[in-house]
Amino acid sequence: MKEIAKLTLAKMTSEAADPRAREAMDGVRKSLGFVPNMYANMANSPSVLETYLTGYKYFRADGGFAPAEQEVIFLTVSRENGCEYCMAAHSMVGEKMSGVPAPDLKALRAGEPLPNAKLQALSEFARIMVANRGKPTPAELKAFLAAGYSEQHVLAIILAIAVKTISNYANHVFHTEVDQVFAAYRWDVPKAA
Repeated sequence: MKEIAKLTLAKMTSEAADPRAREAMDGVRKSLGFVPNMYANMANSPSVLETYLTGYKYFRADGGFAPAEQEVIFLTVSRENGCEYCMAAHSMVGEKMSGVPAPDLKALRAGEPLPNAKLQALSEFARIMVANRGKPTPAELKAFLAAGYSEQHVLAIILAIAVKTISNYANHVFHTEVDQVFAAYRWDVPKAA
């Protein structure tokens, strides 16, 4: 695996951040009780942080997926993109807050088929969308729809991919350190065979 460049920008604090980023960071602190390292890094570009948070909010509120399904999508995209930070964070959220069944969470982290057939169809379609740059085959779309999802869900998955691509790529170039709250869910990119 090739070495990934690392940005030298420091994590932002609310005090040092641009007013737009400060407002976003203060909102995150209010809802989570702390500002995750990922947000502190993204605060170097208020537009990046605001775009991420806005898209994330819309996906959560309007995507039409149950909380466990949302985490399946986020974990699938993050695994496909090799984001160690987001895999740790969404594994914790999946287990503690969103109700992802333990066997499905374990399978997601390992890159194995999920025991729950509907969640497996969701994960596989999200993976296909990332791997094929948003170009599923007719058969792949048909299988996704046959699992009980709709064409509107396809659009919501595109939003989730956009949001996770922002965070995954930012985490790559920052080499974002996993916050202590997510440390028990640390995940490493599998080594190539």
